[in-house]
Amino acid sequence: MTSLPTSRLRDLPSVDRVLKTALAAAAIERFGQQASTRAIRDALEEARAACRAGAAVPEPSDLAADALVRLKAAECPSLHPVFNLTGTVLHTNLGRALIAGEALEAVRTAMSEAVALEFNIGTGRRGERDDHLRTLICELTGAEDATIVNNNAAAVLLVLNTFSLGREAVVSRGELIEIGGSFRMPDIMARAGAKLVEVGTTNRTHPRDYLSAIGPATGLVFKVHTSNYRIEGFTAEVSARDLSAIAKERGVPLIHDLGSGTLIDLTRYGLMHEPTVGEAIGNGADLVTFSGDKLLGGPQAGFIVGRKDLLAEVNRNPMKRALRVDKLRLAALEATLKLYRNPDRLVERLPTLRLLARPAAEIAAQARRLAPVLSNVVGDEFIVDVVECRSQVGSGAMPLDTLPSAGLATSHQSGSGQALEALAAGLRALPIPVMGRIEKQALVLDLRCLEDEAGLAANLASFSPGGNDAVA
Repeated sequence: MTSLPTSRLRDLPSVDRVLKTALAAAAIERFGQQASTRAIRDALEEARAACRAGAAVPEPSDLAADALVRLKAAECPSLHPVFNLTGTVLHTNLGRALIAGEALEAVRTAMSEAVALEFNIGTGRRGERDDHLRTLICELTGAEDATIVNNNAAAVLLVLNTFSLGREAVVSRGELIEIGGSFRMPDIMARAGAKLVEVGTTNRTHPRDYLSAIGPATGLVFKVHTSNYRIEGFTAEVSARDLSAIAKERGVPLIHDLGSGTLIDLTRYGLMHEPTVGEAIGNGADLVTFSGDKLLGGPQAGFIVGRKDLLAEVNRNPMKRALRVDKLRLAALEATLKLYRNPDRLVERLPTLRLLARPAAEIAAQARRLAPVLSNVVGDEFIVDVVECRSQVGSGAMPLDTLPSAGLATSHQSGSGQALEALAAGLRALPIPVMGRIEKQALVLDLRCLEDEAGLAANLASFSPGGNDAVA
């Protein structure tokens, strides 16, 4: 009983023998000797385990082919494109905003050419990287000055550390938010060295609460836009304008964290009103922080805009260098911000706004065209229906404001949840993974974010219904 597997193991070809095959030579030519040898060893190890279980001994060429497949798979980037049919436009797990073509071209130039990142061409002396965006941001927001860091959490961290290190930061209990990944505002404040002073209650905060809390130890007053949730019912909050008056009366800066941040009034696109950066500045905030890769529609970044004297202090903080952005994001941000100078063409040129503003009727027509394509792919055991659905902005923006959309709902004839999970896994295993959502015993593909209709149809053509069960 034991001699047969042992005999099979002895018959396995050596690494050297596999390396002499034509396929191995091709692998070495493309991937190098070291990587190819490692892949062959892995293939042999797997074959050894299979032989112990009773499998036949593979030929050297088969092992070389296996190694070549492994090498090609390892060469594919893990950060590869997907079809976002989840119904969430700014999906944090799928990379948030898609940047504009002008931004892509700017990044390409910054990657392939030497650029004057921190060099003032006019004076011939060292410059500052913030200079590339400062004038543009101030023009679009009405702020006196601006600086840019890695993301909005970094912007908040830097501001808190600058003005409330070892001092008190006064904030309403109803604004102590938690963002994605269990990342909580009180934790950021603690890491910044601020002493958190909570005022009011979860649902109601009044001017007197701030007035009684601000004292000699106060470093700043902090207002957080609760962009990722809403408290409704018996509520009260102090407006940004009124809070600004309180802060100025007591001689402490008011920091307003907008979170997502938008530079334009989104109601013109049929969306719910979201406070703009310009409005926050106009309401008296001394500094405003916001993101670059959410409603702004650019790459990941965090903006700090506001009073020039306060920004000077922020830029003197040693942490600023650790949180700064590189030339690629600066290039993409500059190109993105310049699009806002022509708001009449913004929807046409900025992908985030284009997707948010897509008419439901247009999406429904697309769903009707794609329904027979998907039905043919998934087979008779599934039913494909064109359905109305609701998309959401995502990334914490406008949590209660959904957008009318349309999509394809695929359900199993028997109502099997396991079959739906297998179908979803099969779609994720396509050359370009298709991401949907399962709800009400159906796999829903919301088409709001689908601009490459022909690409999706071609991608679906490689779907193999019989292979779904094997997909993990």
